[in-house]
Order: sequence, then C-alpha cells, then structure tokens
Amino acid sequence: MKIALIGLGAIGGSFAMGLKAAGYKDVYGVDLDPETIATAEKEELIIKGYTDAKALLPDMDLVLLSLYPNQIPSFVKEHRDVFKPSVVLTDVTGVKTAIINQVMELLPESADFIFAHPMRGSEKKGISGADHKRFIGANALITPIPSNKEANLALVEQLYQDIGFESLSRVSPELHDEQIAYVSQLMHALSVAVVNSTQASEETLTFAGNSFKELTRIADINGDLWSELFLNNRSALLNSIEAFENELDKLKQTLVEDDEVALKSIFKKARTQRRDWY
Repeated sequence: MKIALIGLGAIGGSFAMGLKAAGYKDVYGVDLDPETIATAEKEELIIKGYTDAKALLPDMDLVLLSLYPNQIPSFVKEHRDVFKPSVVLTDVTGVKTAIINQVMELLPESADFIFAHPMRGSEKKGISGADHKRFIGANALITPIPSNKEANLALVEQLYQDIGFESLSRVSPELHDEQIAYVSQLMHALSVAVVNSTQASEETLTFAGNSFKELTRIADINGDLWSELFLNNRSALLNSIEAFENELDKLKQTLVEDDEVALKSIFKKARTQRRDWY
C-alpha cells in the first residue's frame, strides 16, 4: 500500500515517524517547504517528498491530509481529477461537520474519505515538533458517514493501531463536534481568556503555582489553526461557552450572597464528577 502524507508539520511528521516505526515502507510526503521535505528524506521518514501533490497522487492508495481545516476542501477540489481510482483519503482535523459537508460535494465518486481525529495534538509547529511517541496509548476518533466502506474504515483504524493509538471510537460527526467543543475548544478559550485577563501583570508568575501553569499552557496557541477550528465549529462552541457561563454565574452568585452552603454544594458536585471520570 502506497501512502501519501500531505503536510509534514508536527502532526504529519509524527505520522511519518509512526509509520516508519511500524514498518510501513511505501510512504511519501508533500509539503510546500523544500527544507521540510529534505529533513523528512534525510531522516528516512519518507521515500521521497514533493512540493506538488499532483506528481504522486495518481499512484497513491491512501492519502492522509494533515492540513488546516479550510485547506481540506480546497485540496480535494484541486486534485479530484488526479486521485487514483478507489483511493482512500483521511484527515486529522479537529472539526468535522462543516468540513464533511464541503468535501462531499467535491469528492470523486470512486474515492472514499474516512474522516478521523487523533486526540493527541501539539502546540509545536513544523517537522521539528514531530514526535510519534505522543501517539502511543492515545485515543482517536473516527466519524463514519453513510458512503464509507467498512473495509476502508477498518484500514484507517488498523493504521492508527499500528502507530500506537490504543483506543479508537466511532462517533457521528455531530457528536464529535459537540464534545470537542467542550473538552478541547472550550479549554483553549478559557486558557486564552485567562492569559489575556487585565489582571495579568509582570508580577503574575511570582504568585502562580502549578494550577496556573497547567491552565495557561495551551494559550501558547497556533492562532491561524485555532481560528479555523473555532469558526468551523462556532455553533457547538457557543453552546459550550454559554453552558460554562451558566455554571460560572452560579458560583459567582454564591459569593454575591455569601452563601457557604451553596458554594460547598458546587464544590462537592465537581469533586464527585471528577472522581467518576478518573
């Protein structure tokens, strides 16, 4: 099976490393940066790299798109006439419904697009930030659509397992976007809001402990990527923000009313829920 990795940044490069470690031989790469390609070739992560995908797509059996969300429909549109018949495509992006709706209007009938989301991202950019070990023991989500063939779903799932992913779940695109808005995008929104707060000052770190460090870690954010993720999932994210605001208002009200009983009840509920999760 010949595999093409479109985009050799931190995630695409990590897939290249993982595939190499798993024994996959026919792996090729595409990236706009010649230096990135040179690095991938030098480290033998790919057999050969290209700056123009049209040069290799006619021979590729599996095409993994490690691109920003808005680049995926554009890529499919530009290359739809050069895909190998019965090609399997897959992605790694963190938003599904909006992208699926656009892609399925453009995809050749003979192609099968398996939409997937590895739950192990990176704040780092570029192939220098690649590390396939981040995938070991991680979770991944597959979001099947009616046109998908079971054999192709299983093919992508096997690839994920081979490079170290431990848990693979099939979920609807709608459920994916709803839950990712809560567990991922809302967390990034909170982190950014905390860092951008007017309370931040030159003295902040003097008083900060591990909780502040952990909460603000993901504010070191790729603004171009996360703007696309937020806007492509804005309805679900707005729902998550509003639900959070409701809970924060409840806590705020206990302070306004000096209500120790209600405050302790909120803390107890959170502690119980957290312990149920872990």
